[in-house]
Amino acid sequence: MAEPKQDNIAEDIVEQDSTDKATTDMDLPDPQAEIEALRAERDAFQDKFMRALADAENARKRAQKDRVEAENYGGSKLARDVLPVFDNLKRAVETVTDEQKELAGPLIEGVELTLRELVNVFDKHGIRVIDPQVGDKFDPQYHEAMFEAPLPGTKQGEIIQVSAQGFMLHDRILRPARVGVSSNRE
Repeated sequence: MAEPKQDNIAEDIVEQDSTDKATTDMDLPDPQAEIEALRAERDAFQDKFMRALADAENARKRAQKDRVEAENYGGSKLARDVLPVFDNLKRAVETVTDEQKELAGPLIEGVELTLRELVNVFDKHGIRVIDPQVGDKFDPQYHEAMFEAPLPGTKQGEIIQVSAQGFMLHDRILRPARVGVSSNRE
């Protein structure tokens, strides 16, 4: 067996090395293009991250707002249902005569205290009374016109009678004040 020549081996190695370099050079993408692709990918991920962060912040704010609304207005249905109790206690106190106070003083005093305590509970929970007076201007945001009548000496749109007080829960109307309104034309 003949030994291979050293010259042929060296040539084969050089030839193989140049073939590998040619293949490797063709396989490698342009470094600048690769950097640009990585930047674009980074920017896309950063955009997705910022959008996700903004969505999470919006969800947090929405949940906070919903919690505050539930806290402030969650009992509005119960409050509306209790308003007739207030009306009845108020009517009972307003119709008591001096003679009745003498006969049933402690009972009447108990009803007055109950009414006062109910008003305190209303205040504690943000329920305010809308108490229009005769002669005030009718405001459809706070008043409900039960009737219109021409009353001498009044201007059109003036309140001429208050049938029932209204109530607000924080900044929302629970029940508008029920009033009669003058329909006089000047």
